[in-house]
Amino acid sequence: MPSSAADRPGDGDPMSTARNAKVLDTVAVVRAAGDLLDEVGPEELSLTRVAERLGVTQPALYRHVANLAELWRLLGIDTRARLAGVLAEASIGLAGGDAITAIAHAWRRFATEHPGRYASTGRHAVEGEPDLVDAVHRTISVLEQALAAYGFDDDATRDAAEMMRSTLHGFVSYEIMHGHPDPGRSDTTFERLIHHLIVAFDAERRLHRAGTESRGAPSTQGTPS
Repeated sequence: MPSSAADRPGDGDPMSTARNAKVLDTVAVVRAAGDLLDEVGPEELSLTRVAERLGVTQPALYRHVANLAELWRLLGIDTRARLAGVLAEASIGLAGGDAITAIAHAWRRFATEHPGRYASTGRHAVEGEPDLVDAVHRTISVLEQALAAYGFDDDATRDAAEMMRSTLHGFVSYEIMHGHPDPGRSDTTFERLIHHLIVAFDAERRLHRAGTESRGAPSTQGTPS
């Protein structure tokens, strides 16, 4: 015998309906979209498919995201937050070259395990978007902490962090988009990339120390002979 509205969960029960409505929020929508991205790729992402995954109608999503462009923006924020957390965890207790190595491998692993999500970091401009700017700064902050052992001044540390971010992002972006002409050499290339980052930062540290020591040395100009 067909069940009545009162017999079906959520039907005819205002409290149950309210509870179900609370389950769907912006966080849930973004999480479902990210999972979908990793499964089907960025070209297949649509509000219709996200709604189907969540078991709701597409109009129900508009209470939480304005449109697909807004969803991409939120995905970019969420992905960067996840990445910053992964990098911070990977570099706990490490400094200098060890921290750089751990972060580099964690970055690459995150991108290859979540290629769809990672692609979201390039789908919305960061400039002029405070939430996205903050998300990027969280990642940069993790890199700056890893570089603190080098003793650079604030500007040099920020430059080094930006250099590291650009280098790692460029490599993994090529990798997840199958942009390397010789993918069989990717592992070797990546290890060399890490090595050259460390060599560059070590050289910068030596120059920084030499400059500091020369500024601190007493001048001999005008000293009587």
